[in-house]
Amino acid sequence: MREYLDFEKPIAEIEDKIEKLTAAAQGRPVSEDDLRKLRTKLHQLQAEIYAGLTPWQRTQVARHPQRPSTLDYIGRICDSFQELHGDRLYGDDQAIVAGFAKLNSQSVVVIGPQKGKTLKERMQRNFGMPNPEGYRKALRLMRMAEKFNKPVITLIDTPGAYPGIGAEERGQAEAIARNLFVMASLKVPIISVVIGEGGSGGALAIGVADRLLMLQNAVYSVISPEGCAAILWNDPKKAPDAAEALKMTATDLLRLGVVDEILPEPPGGAHRDPMAMCDAVKKAIALHLGEMLELPLEELLRRRTRKYRKIGVLGGE
Repeated sequence: MREYLDFEKPIAEIEDKIEKLTAAAQGRPVSEDDLRKLRTKLHQLQAEIYAGLTPWQRTQVARHPQRPSTLDYIGRICDSFQELHGDRLYGDDQAIVAGFAKLNSQSVVVIGPQKGKTLKERMQRNFGMPNPEGYRKALRLMRMAEKFNKPVITLIDTPGAYPGIGAEERGQAEAIARNLFVMASLKVPIISVVIGEGGSGGALAIGVADRLLMLQNAVYSVISPEGCAAILWNDPKKAPDAAEALKMTATDLLRLGVVDEILPEPPGGAHRDPMAMCDAVKKAIALHLGEMLELPLEELLRRRTRKYRKIGVLGGE
């Protein structure tokens, strides 16, 4: 069953009319002209609504429960995938999926948070909020990728690192910082794709990449709009204002030089046509990966360093 966001109610009404008109036919003649007009109106309305989404509305789309997840992308874009578990220090964290995969003919390491689909799976996956052992598992796989000279692909979709007491006791901040440190000089190409929600250091811990791609309706920010609103105004209801101020959309981040490419989504968002979105992501990854594999290692690392040193600098230099 399709789920609609609040601002999608006009779309829902037209789709409901189309379904009722189609069902009413049941072998009887139905006006193709009426159906065609409704479908045309639907496409026009969908394009109009999604062209004018506010940052807060894009945040809602990025969090849509039917949006393709890390495992959805892995299943579609990879020819094979062998998941590995555990950080060899504490245990396994199901909030992070990591393993070796085949992308076309290229062996790669794929890493990404998994939020889960059902309530049971979301609880097992901790709603996509990794613990320290999740980040250390990712780090273990990245070091294996470097050892065997395999590119790293990370898919980012997390509200952030888990802030629980146990996570802090096991070194959450250190685990995130260690990943940033290692990824900055990892001797293999790294591509990161923000497929949904990129929340704070929890996203950045797997996001230090040579190329950072972002889906059109994804968001990437140092804090959630709700958290920002609670801190600045002591009022979570001001989340829409916070989302505007945070400059967290793909368009904002491309302009600021954080993101390298925006991947357009199907009309109505990635959840409307997951297969098409997965195929677009695969094509983009393959293109960027092909370019980076041609670079000498020294040049790859030089460009990565330069990319991050110029972020936030006036004039971009």
